[in-house]
Amino acid sequence: MAHPQLAAFARLADGGARPVRSVAGQKTLLARTHHAIVYDPIHDEIVLPQNIGQAILTFRGGANGEEAPIRMIQGPKTQLIAPNRVEVDAVHNEIFVPEDDHVLVFPREANGDVAPLRILRGPDTRLGADAVAVDPVHNLLIVSGAVRVGRERVTSLLLFNRTDEGNVKPKAVISGPRTGLVGTGLIQVYPPAGKILVTVRGTGNQLVSDDGFVGVWNLADQGDVPPRWTIGGPKGMLQQVRGVALDPKHKSVIISDKRLNAVLTYYFPELF
Repeated sequence: MAHPQLAAFARLADGGARPVRSVAGQKTLLARTHHAIVYDPIHDEIVLPQNIGQAILTFRGGANGEEAPIRMIQGPKTQLIAPNRVEVDAVHNEIFVPEDDHVLVFPREANGDVAPLRILRGPDTRLGADAVAVDPVHNLLIVSGAVRVGRERVTSLLLFNRTDEGNVKPKAVISGPRTGLVGTGLIQVYPPAGKILVTVRGTGNQLVSDDGFVGVWNLADQGDVPPRWTIGGPKGMLQQVRGVALDPKHKSVIISDKRLNAVLTYYFPELF
């Protein structure tokens, strides 16, 4: 069994390529699994949640070997319980952590047992927060997850103002049968084009589905709106889509799939 690590590959790596470097070992404080990773290109840092240790870890962008994180948010004041996702707003220097029925916001340079700057929570928020993405250009916070509607939980996308806190109604909600939203994972936003990319696990067994896809919506969408574009879908290659990242310079979308144990890169010039 491979030990926990952060592995970096060449951009054009293909097939069974070896990583060009990796971060691993006891000093790294990495756990057996991590469900999100964010690269901050402005400050050249890597940020990820450590679910087991109830922490948020930040590494140098060029970290290699048994290298300790340069910062760690952890402790009772943080209110971190089971952080699985994280988002970094490198423009406004903030870290966002969704925790089911609320979203915690920290200073980007927070270190140690630090209280959140603000918390988005309350019945009117309709939060069932699984993942978040920040649009620093349009000052928006996009939240994906299973929203409570009566006794049911309905997978939805919720749009808030970036600085919203407390019990605030979302500005817009994307939800309904035409959206195809069933079990969302990580999301990305591309502000220049006003687009949201969402990983959707699809119907059937939670661990694998032939219906998994990545959908693209407009920031102006609201209600039961189908995706503008999709990657994957019924009987497509994706089976257990987990993560999505953007490479605007090369007009590419990068998708990770747990079932395939693979990272797939798609050329998608229409998005950019």
